[in-house]
Amino acid sequence: MTQMNISDELVSVDATLARARAAQAEYERKGSQARYDRAALAAGWAVMQPDRNRRLAELAVQVTGLGNVTDKIAKNHRKTLGLLRDLRDAVTHGVLSDDPRTGITELARPIGVIGAVVPSTNPVATPANNIINALKCGNAIVLSPSPKGVACCEMLLGFIHAEFDKIGESRDLVQMLPGRGNKDKTQRMLEQADLAVVTGSQDNVRRAYESGTPAIGVGAGNVAVIVDDTTDPADAVAKIIASKTFDNATSCSSENALIVLDAAYAGFAAEFAAQGGAIIPEAREQQIIDRLWQRGHLNRDIIATDADVLIQRLGLGDQVPANTRVIAVETQGIGPEHPLSGEKLSRVVALYRARDFDDAKQIAQRILAHQGAGHSIGLHSTIPERAMALARDMPVCRVIVNQAHCFATGGSFENGLPFSLSMGCGSWGGNSIDANLHWRHFMQRTRIVRPIPAREPSLAQIFDAYWQEVGQ
Repeated sequence: MTQMNISDELVSVDATLARARAAQAEYERKGSQARYDRAALAAGWAVMQPDRNRRLAELAVQVTGLGNVTDKIAKNHRKTLGLLRDLRDAVTHGVLSDDPRTGITELARPIGVIGAVVPSTNPVATPANNIINALKCGNAIVLSPSPKGVACCEMLLGFIHAEFDKIGESRDLVQMLPGRGNKDKTQRMLEQADLAVVTGSQDNVRRAYESGTPAIGVGAGNVAVIVDDTTDPADAVAKIIASKTFDNATSCSSENALIVLDAAYAGFAAEFAAQGGAIIPEAREQQIIDRLWQRGHLNRDIIATDADVLIQRLGLGDQVPANTRVIAVETQGIGPEHPLSGEKLSRVVALYRARDFDDAKQIAQRILAHQGAGHSIGLHSTIPERAMALARDMPVCRVIVNQAHCFATGGSFENGLPFSLSMGCGSWGGNSIDANLHWRHFMQRTRIVRPIPAREPSLAQIFDAYWQEVGQ
């Protein structure tokens, strides 16, 4: 690519951002809660209308080769429905609070233009989530899809713009970078936006944090799940397999390592086999590694494929039952020299045996130190203290207890987490947030500060207990 072509492309990025900025200024100037709500609902219906949802899901699988249509339809529907539920009563315009005690009145203010990088694993649900959050809070948004996801973003924006035409809203509020995606254009967008939101590769996350723009990036997933000897193995296995098989394990919240206590192993293994899991013994671990990784990278012909394709391409066609849905590979290795201990983006999970719960914690700690720190850990147990021990000792922002992990981590109708497709991983994962990305991250506040009667304490009021304990 010549310097002139690069310059022309960057000019087109600048023009896109300029249109977004002009549209956002009008959106804010003439904004109201009703207007912001209506625009968010328009974007939500653009995704959730059944025929459009199916077309988006089919195109996503066709152009990325990742996941399956049925699950993507369910993901697009449930994630968007859950988000709209979370947003329904959220106040994002005007006065948020007015406290006579402190003399402070808080007003909601938009951030401006959001620049969002879209991963190929979720080319519809993730941008839809970001778009709805941005609109609800009075912002414009520009998307930078992965090269494989360009067609999906084009279709999604076409549906949103059609809904905008119905309500008289500006199409420039929701745009994407023109042409095929590349790093130069994405970097320009990150530098020009008022807030960068990045889900996907850790390289993109680092570039966002280095762009000079306030940024929210999320960490890598590599979920480890502990199964102890107090849980019902049938229930635990059903949830694990449902989670691991959903959309062919494209979610960053899919289980990647199962750590089963010795006392629970026999029951777990029997139930795993009964429900469509196949355990590959450690002696054949290398066979899986040699096929799942090619030249140090995950094999694109295997990741996120249906079970029958996965089994054939792993060379397991005559080695596992015909009804196999998930492959668990017994292993002990953890770290860079043991790729099974990292994220696999497939219906393959590493299987570790632990002597007891403390040993399971140590195994999980080593896995997270290798990859996935900050994201989450799962636990199947009836002992509440074990969840507390994980929350206290593990470098994670979420401990998911007795749930199908990939459904629970990003918000569920059965738990209290906000619906999201982007999980902040705190300082452990090198992120600026430790929560699920949600609408509050797309809004800022202005505070009116008025004088109040003085509340200055005496030294004795502050230090009395300390002085009594150690003296002055």
